[in-house]
Amino acid sequence: MGTGKRPGYHQSPLWRLYDKIALRVDRKVGWHRLPTVPGLLALIGLRDVLRKRNLYDTSGFPAVNLPPLAPPTPDVRVARTTDGTYNDLDNPRMGMAGSRFGRNVPIEHTWPDPPDRIMQPNPREVSRALLTRGELIPATSVNALVAAWLQFMIRDWFSHGKSPRENPWKIPLTEDDPWPDRPMQVMRTRPDPTAPAGDTGHPPTYANTETHWWDASQIYGTTAEHQRWVRSGPDGELPDGKLRVNPDGLLPMPEDPAADPRQVPGFWLGLLLMQTLFTLEHNAICDRLRAEHPSWSGEEIFQRARLVNAALIAKIHTVEWTPAVISHPTTKAALRANWWGLAGERVHNAFGRLSRSEVISGIPGSETQHYGVPYALTEEFVAVYRMHPLVPDDYDLRSSADDQRVMAATLRDLAGANAVDVARKVGMADLMYSFGTQHPGLVTLHNFPKFLQEFQRPDGNLQDLAATDILRSRELGVPRYNDFRRLLNLAPAASFDDLTDNPTWAREIERVYEGDIEKVDLTVGMFAERRPDGFAFSDTAFRIFVLMASRRLNSDRFFTTAYTPAVYTQAGLDWIDDNSMVSVLLRHYPQLRHSIGSLSNAFVPWARANGPTTT
Repeated sequence: MGTGKRPGYHQSPLWRLYDKIALRVDRKVGWHRLPTVPGLLALIGLRDVLRKRNLYDTSGFPAVNLPPLAPPTPDVRVARTTDGTYNDLDNPRMGMAGSRFGRNVPIEHTWPDPPDRIMQPNPREVSRALLTRGELIPATSVNALVAAWLQFMIRDWFSHGKSPRENPWKIPLTEDDPWPDRPMQVMRTRPDPTAPAGDTGHPPTYANTETHWWDASQIYGTTAEHQRWVRSGPDGELPDGKLRVNPDGLLPMPEDPAADPRQVPGFWLGLLLMQTLFTLEHNAICDRLRAEHPSWSGEEIFQRARLVNAALIAKIHTVEWTPAVISHPTTKAALRANWWGLAGERVHNAFGRLSRSEVISGIPGSETQHYGVPYALTEEFVAVYRMHPLVPDDYDLRSSADDQRVMAATLRDLAGANAVDVARKVGMADLMYSFGTQHPGLVTLHNFPKFLQEFQRPDGNLQDLAATDILRSRELGVPRYNDFRRLLNLAPAASFDDLTDNPTWAREIERVYEGDIEKVDLTVGMFAERRPDGFAFSDTAFRIFVLMASRRLNSDRFFTTAYTPAVYTQAGLDWIDDNSMVSVLLRHYPQLRHSIGSLSNAFVPWARANGPTTT
């Protein structure tokens, strides 16, 4: 479901002409080759076109056994629900935990690869020949906190859920492959639990176990049970709406293995750092709200603090993380305009909103807009966020006081239950410092973390995540690279030399894909293509960000019509305006001031203690 036109959204002759010109300029010149102002105007038009052509709904397909919907209470108007319901009061299921992923390409293009094509070329061969890291190819303009932050966001946004063990994919292996089990087995994606049995009238759909909203559910949970856990002390619910933190400043871990985050694949030290930091930030917001509103109940303080914390996280991602990893003058301006509009931060701070228009005064506080399609994150959004090359294999953990080495570690040493042990041994401030003074990897070919190509899951199964990433896109019906570009209004690669400016890579890709440019997987194409200046990932991936980064804000009532003092409190809105990742880090780890006190963005390389900035 979805059409090429959205009724009522920029359908005037003037807007259609504007969008047509933006597309043509982008095709002929490229938005990133233009000066900042023309480039920004081109991006506005490109986003318009994407909103009209690249949002498709799967929620209207036949469904059974939908997640339960609790009856509304007065609180749903002013507070986020645990499971994401009632964000849209007219469509209370929209974006809730358990609802389906949408699509950014027409539904008819989302059938999974057929059995005779899904293993072509072999995903394990793609992994070994094109993705394997020799030495880290660093992204020198940013620090390793960008990798930690990205997974922190992903844990809020999406999960396909636990895969069934029955009928796994079986990847054949060559004789020289050292993999211990033959064939390599990869568990299939969990089928959509709301899809009727035997429904074959459209491509398969899949459901998100998390809420689709930007609501900090990786901290607060998506179930009542999880939320009770994070809010409960030894004597019952913690006072003033606060969350649990151990006396040593670390997060407590549940005794129930089923609820233990260390047993979830992908848990590592970087994720623990971010979860701890913004749990502490929630509690600091609670203190501010208690001082402003001494008569409020703990529940009211909790709910308002959650709103403020989630919005601060969204702001940091929008105007700090993303501009750091795509550090182009035009994208920096565009992302700041997403939050403050073309009028800018200074005008916002001095006068507030000048207009309801998102272009003039930014998305927060503007009108809610779904562009004619119920809000959901998409399978294509999931695919382009597979950025494992950001993660280094080796870590030099050092003291923030004098830059002396505390310990050397590998990613394996920082994963699973090891993460908590290392956090206790090294300490949070020194770990933040260590990540801040180290580079992540560039999202490119031959840069996939070695540990993740032989990743031992908490259940003991061995997994090549690079091969799994390739197989997942094929399984979930994400188009291959050239088709993906066509469907995003981009020119396809005409040849392997057109795909990449690295001749060696072109020949390697040509060999693996047997000379057929149309077979190249989305991940391989994005990792190989030329990147705009300052980008740590591809322009193709950026097109999905242009669309979905705005949509996550536009569709969320708590970032639009409910982004008001009546809902957040004026103190809460001031907290969001006045804070950044730097100020959050310094509030909880003031000993980092000598490394980041002069920075405007905490995701760029930090100054070393008694030494120069990381190079």
